[in-house]
Amino acid sequence: MNPSASGLDGVLVAETVLSDVDGEQGRLIIRGFPVEELVERATFEEVCGLMWNGALADKAERETLRAALADARRRAFAMLPSIGDGLRTKDSMEALRTAVGHLRAGEPEEDRVRLAGAMPVFAAAWSRLQANQPAVPPQPSLSHAADSLQMLSGRPPEPSRVRALDSYFCCVVDHGLNASTFAARVVASTGSDLVSAVVAAIGALKGPLHGGAPGPVLDMLDGVGDPARARAWLESELAAGRRIMGMGHRIYRVRDPRAAALERATSVLEQSGIAAERLALARTVEREAERVLGERHPERRLRANVEFYTAVLLDAIGIDRTLFSPMFAASRVVGWCAHVEEQRRVGRLIRPGSKYVGAPA
Repeated sequence: MNPSASGLDGVLVAETVLSDVDGEQGRLIIRGFPVEELVERATFEEVCGLMWNGALADKAERETLRAALADARRRAFAMLPSIGDGLRTKDSMEALRTAVGHLRAGEPEEDRVRLAGAMPVFAAAWSRLQANQPAVPPQPSLSHAADSLQMLSGRPPEPSRVRALDSYFCCVVDHGLNASTFAARVVASTGSDLVSAVVAAIGALKGPLHGGAPGPVLDMLDGVGDPARARAWLESELAAGRRIMGMGHRIYRVRDPRAAALERATSVLEQSGIAAERLALARTVEREAERVLGERHPERRLRANVEFYTAVLLDAIGIDRTLFSPMFAASRVVGWCAHVEEQRRVGRLIRPGSKYVGAPA
């Protein structure tokens, strides 16, 4: 691969123990665990232990992390008055970036917990402010996923919804050297602090080309409406030159393993009587989209990506589509923090070269 490839495609810029993405085989390994296994068995607190300490948190460590995250949520909630108008913007990611920027940097091991605890607090406060409702204080007795839902709705969440959000948090915690993770590592390589690195990562995630399609997936499902209309609707979209949302990935040449993991997690909701019709519609749309895209582009294998079932799952548990990116950040911040620590151990400034193609002197 040409080292000057546009977009740094194929250029090796880091060695990592955190995650391995195999696009040809459709595999994602998170610190030695297939992502499907993490989604099925782990909680957010356990995955924090895995990403930060190298092993799934045992019972004692899980309770320690749970208490630390609860305290971080409490402290973040206490900051809300000082953030003020920063949460009044209509853009949820702009609000999140502003709020996180109010955190003061300290010791990295403390900052990573503070950042992870603060994300759902700021996201929920923004959402309720948009609805002219008061922010709901966190409850330290709840798990991180349960409290995230409680702060959004103001009601005790159902166990099936808590488990679904835990599954989502475990699923998207890390994914190789994507744009936001790379941004965090570049900032870390300068010797800057963890909060600054995470603010940079949020700025990268805010862009529509990185993690920006879950909401439009719901627009697509709303447009289809009836499974019987799926093929005709998809064909009309392609004829108009529009993309099929949630299909295809820059890296994966087969179905995104995270899509499969989240589909199974959504099936648990279906068994509880939640989102059964929506899931049935999503499966039909996915199946018909594969067929239509395969007929039009037989040379390409366009399959469902993580955003397809992210949209279905988060919508089913009552999270508004305006919060999809902040909820993604609420998980991925754990991976960002782990990458920052890894980059610091390298101790080398990331400084790629460039080729001048302007006017000669």
